[in-house]
Amino acid sequence: MLRMPGFRLLQPESLAEAAAMLAGEGEGARLAAGGTDLFPNLKRRHQKATTVISLARAARRDPALAAVSAGSAPGGDLHLGPMARLSSIEASEAVWMRFPALARAVASISSPVLRNMGTIGGNVCLDTRCTYYNQSEEWRRSISYCMKAEGKVCWVAPSSPRCWAVQSADSVPMLIALAARVRLLSAAGEREIPLEALYRDDGMNYLTRRPDEIVAGIDVPAASEASRLRTAFFKLRRRGSIDFGVLSVAVALRMAGSTVESARIVLGSIASFPAAAEAAAAELAGKPLSEESIRAAAAKTRSATTPMDNTDLDPRWRGQVTPVYVERTLREAAGI
Repeated sequence: MLRMPGFRLLQPESLAEAAAMLAGEGEGARLAAGGTDLFPNLKRRHQKATTVISLARAARRDPALAAVSAGSAPGGDLHLGPMARLSSIEASEAVWMRFPALARAVASISSPVLRNMGTIGGNVCLDTRCTYYNQSEEWRRSISYCMKAEGKVCWVAPSSPRCWAVQSADSVPMLIALAARVRLLSAAGEREIPLEALYRDDGMNYLTRRPDEIVAGIDVPAASEASRLRTAFFKLRRRGSIDFGVLSVAVALRMAGSTVESARIVLGSIASFPAAAEAAAAELAGKPLSEESIRAAAAKTRSATTPMDNTDLDPRWRGQVTPVYVERTLREAAGI
């Protein structure tokens, strides 16, 4: 049995109080929302914490922090509180009606038990993953630690100066494809950025969020709802539940009649950040949505993906099937 290390637990009654605590506690402080990622990581000693700041009491005091506000009619943005349970998003009829691909992406996360605890704020901040990192303390010590956990070498690419751990939060590619924005709160104030700006291509320093900032909410614009975009989501994994993905594909197409006005294709679980397949999207823009244009766009994703041996399944096979699954996802969005 893996035992939880000791830490000091703080339970602020508001997000503002949590932000003040986070600023005051320094580098040893960690935020806990649902805790489905943090606590296992603490048990395996992937992460360390002298202080854990739980947001659970703040969410009980302020129901808006856990709210899923989508409305039942077009015209309003989708507002997701940072403590909104993944299962609440999955169960929302308004989300399924207006943003069905997002609902499908959230429903693909882990298992029902984990979705009942996990939060959308926690999912967008999910720690990056790697075969050499997500192991027990004893296993990692036996091969010498990787650079993401106390070592100096990335065992995926030993000559590389950086960490190649993979970003595999299933909600993120679809949220980016839908042009979602994230609000970040600190003791100094609040700022809002496009969700894609929250990530950097670095397995260790994977978030641009400052250490003193808290995710205060996620907004998806009404302009991205299903009546205005054609969307689809796909996730590849070994089993149909529980497992992290080794590829996810998020597609959002804005149409002008039968012609693609603009396209967003975002790939997850293949790099240290959610990767926008810009060449593939550009291949579609301005063209009729047809089998030929879809096939040509999907082919552009092969050169953009270089999977490494740091997740499940053979990396060469994952690279080969990426355009296949991109094509299938585009076909689903197109209805052909």
